Amino acid sequence: MQQLVLELAHSPQPTLDNFVVGDNAELMATLMALASGTATEHFVYLWGGFGSGRTHLLAALAQAWQSAGRSVHCFGAESPPKAALVSDGAAVCVDDVESMSDQDQIELFNIFNKLRDSSGFMLVTGGVPPASLSVRPDVLTRLAWGLVYEVRWLNEADRQSAVVEYAQARGLTLSPEVLAYLLLRTPRDLNALRLMVDRLDRLSLAQRRAITVPLVRTLLRSI
Repeated sequence: MQQLVLELAHSPQPTLDNFVVGDNAELMATLMALASGTATEHFVYLWGGFGSGRTHLLAALAQAWQSAGRSVHCFGAESPPKAALVSDGAAVCVDDVESMSDQDQIELFNIFNKLRDSSGFMLVTGGVPPASLSVRPDVLTRLAWGLVYEVRWLNEADRQSAVVEYAQARGLTLSPEVLAYLLLRTPRDLNALRLMVDRLDRLSLAQRRAITVPLVRTLLRSI
C-alpha cells in the first residue's frame, strides 16, 4: 500500500510558469527571453541562498529549451562539464558553479568560449554573488560577460500564495487553519514547504485522513 501511495503522489515538475515570481519580475522576463531564443544577452548568472528557487529556475529553463527543440546540456556536481560534449549553438545549464573542481572549471571556461563563438546560451547558478565566488579568475571573467541576478526571497504574502498554488497543483486544498499552522512551524524556504506538502499528501493517502491541523501535528512529530 505504501508503494502505491508513493506512485500516486507525484510532485509537479519545475516550470517557468509554476515559479512564484514575487520580486523577481525582471529576472523572469530575462529567462522567458532565453527560453524563446530572443534574449539579447546569452549568458546569465543566478545566485541565491538554499531554497531561494535558483535550482527550480535552472531545471525549468532546461525543460523549456528542450521543448523548443534546442540542444541542451546540464552540468553540476554529479555531472561535471565536458566541453567536447557541447554542440555549437547549444544551451547549457550549470548548477552550483562554486562546487566545481579546478579541472571542471577549465572545462567550463572552454564551454563559455565555444558558446560565445557559436551564439549559444548559458545559465549558471551559485550560492553567492560573483564577487564572493571562489572560482578561477578566467571563469569569473566569463561570468561577467552576461547578466547577474539575485533570486530574491518571497515575502510572506507570496510565500503563502506559493504554498497554496503548489498544493492545488497536487489536487489538494489547504484550509486557512492548516496553512497558518504549517507556515508557522516549518522553515522559510519554499523547497522545505513544498516537501512538507508532499509529505502531508502521502500521509493523508496512507492513513485515509483529511488534511487537518491534527494531521499536520502527526507529521511534524514524526520528523
